[in-house]
Amino acid sequence: MLTRILSTAFFLTLFHFSFGQSQNLEFLDYIRKYHKIAIEEMERAGIPASIKLAQGLLESNAGRSYLAKRGNNHFGIKCGDGWPGKKVFREDDDYDDRGKLIKSCFRSYRSAAASYIAHSEFLRDPKKESRYGFLFRLRSTDYRRWAQGLKRAGYATSATYSEKLIGLIERYELQKYDRMSMLDLDTPCLLYTSPSPRDRG
Repeated sequence: MLTRILSTAFFLTLFHFSFGQSQNLEFLDYIRKYHKIAIEEMERAGIPASIKLAQGLLESNAGRSYLAKRGNNHFGIKCGDGWPGKKVFREDDDYDDRGKLIKSCFRSYRSAAASYIAHSEFLRDPKKESRYGFLFRLRSTDYRRWAQGLKRAGYATSATYSEKLIGLIERYELQKYDRMSMLDLDTPCLLYTSPSPRDRG
């Protein structure tokens, strides 16, 4: 009996370790794929690359979410009023008059890069100045206050949204991209990020 319990515990531990390693590699692959556009958008629009990458990782589950696969929507941006483009419908947090969960309308983009650019425009939209405008008065290297500000502005409904963003940034050392420019990307060794020591198993 004891042998069976120990064997089960061993395989469960091995499964969780393998799953964690697999997820870690998928997250690193996402960062390698999109860090360049994150830096481009930081230089163009003023949103820290670390914040953009962390939001992309979280909102799209490293590009594996339904919205990311079906609509290249990496930031969970809903249609809103007057969205002229294609749409993807998915249950989220919208309810009808009777309190029944209904499918929400999300924007669909032609590419992931278009989603990254649209995310910048969404946050700096003059119509949303009262909601997100204060973020752009923060230092571009202050990812903690940016994360806390996004939560305070109500970007997502999760009560731990800022903690999740900060956790991803620090786990994958995304803050280093906040100090880079497109010129730095000419150096091949800077194109790849590595996990922090606790992620190397």
